[in-house]
Formats: sequence, structure tokens, C-alpha cells
Amino acid sequence: MIAAPAVLVVPVLMVASPESSAGERVVDQLEAVTADGRRVAALAVARGRGWCLHWNHSVTGDPVVDCYVNDGGRMTLSHAIQPDFAAGLGHVPGRGVFRAGPDGTYLIDAIDEPVPGNAYVLRVGSAAVDHRLVTDDGRIARLSAVAAGTRVILRLRPEGASEEARP
Repeated sequence: MIAAPAVLVVPVLMVASPESSAGERVVDQLEAVTADGRRVAALAVARGRGWCLHWNHSVTGDPVVDCYVNDGGRMTLSHAIQPDFAAGLGHVPGRGVFRAGPDGTYLIDAIDEPVPGNAYVLRVGSAAVDHRLVTDDGRIARLSAVAAGTRVILRLRPEGASEEARP
């Protein structure tokens, strides 16, 4: 087992950042919310900017990264970095481009897949798994520190959208 770095540095796809009619950048909220509606993490993510979900594989301990972009208020999976094809990992033919990644990893690039409902469910892992959200400007929300063992909904809530939205 390889000791995992705290944060694997990965490039995040950048798209043109839309502006509001007043010329201001539109900023949406990336949130982790429990089933009872408790928000355990929130990060502002401007349209055109991105974030990654980092964690250590529960079997091998190796770092895994799934990266997303705020594409006009839509959560879009852009790419993933995986250490190998351990349990639950791997490339699905026709979904992105498979190639060598940084530091001997595998990169699945150009996935460009909108996440249905702008949200998905995650069972937050233990401190050893260390689920964390990392924005492309370096802000970090450590999910395992505040919600280990909890089912959360990771969602991108567009500016002005109701907080009731669920997958």
C-alpha cells in the first residue's frame, strides 16, 4: 500500500465563466447535505470553475480523484484520476478518453458527463478514506472530518435555486 498525499494536484477543465446581466460572475453553491437537510459542507464555485472529490481507496489506500466543472450551473464530471483498476474503479469504454495520468496513475479525461439532477449520493468514508472536496483555487472541505459514515447528497445548487432540491 502506498502512502497517499493529502491532496493530489490535478488540472481542472476551465470553461468560459458566464456573467450575470450586471456583468458580475455567477457563483453557485457546492453543498454536502445529510438526508435530514443538515448542510455539512458548502463551497462557492463560480460558473466555469471546478472542483474535485479526493479520497483514499478503501481497499488499497491509494488516492482517487473525480473532477467536476460548474458548466453554466450544471454539475459536469470532467475527468477522473485512478491509481489502478482496484475494486470499483476503471474505465468504461465510450465514456471519456483513457490515458496515462500523473505519477503513474490512469487518467480518464474528456468525460464531460452532466450529473443527473445536479446531485449524487455519497457515503462519506472514515478518516482513513478522507473524502474531501477541493476547489480549483485550493479551498478544501473535509467531509470525513464532519460526516464520516454518513450518507450525504453532493449537489451544485445554482444561484437563486431552492435549497429543497434533492436527487
